[in-house]
Amino acid sequence: MTEPLYDEDPEPSERFPAGLLYVPFRPGPSGRTTLRLFRTPLGRRTAVGFTSRRRLVTTLGAEQAWLRLAAPALRALTAPLGVTTLTVDPQFTAPAATPERATPAAPNRAASAAQDRAASAAPASASALRVG
Repeated sequence: MTEPLYDEDPEPSERFPAGLLYVPFRPGPSGRTTLRLFRTPLGRRTAVGFTSRRRLVTTLGAEQAWLRLAAPALRALTAPLGVTTLTVDPQFTAPAATPERATPAAPNRAASAAQDRAASAAPASASALRVG
């Protein structure tokens, strides 16, 4: 008797074990579901899957809708969209803490406006993933 083969069997070159992932989705038009795609810190679109419901809830919240998909099925659904990256168990990160600046008692309006412009031009900290 031969051993049955399953689509979920991992390839030796795959970094993550195969199996069902908890994949976030959102309701779409006419009752259809739409996979949620995210962006990496470098701006690349990525599909996301979690190995447990607890990890999904910890990262995206208890209200996040999810479905179970195998990694190969998730890749097959996102490939026509040009999404070739699959991120498993991502974790959001908080921006780096910065010390508060002391402000002068009577700030100069021109200096205050210059500080506001400099603060708005400074790059913002990025999380591990962005909704995209």
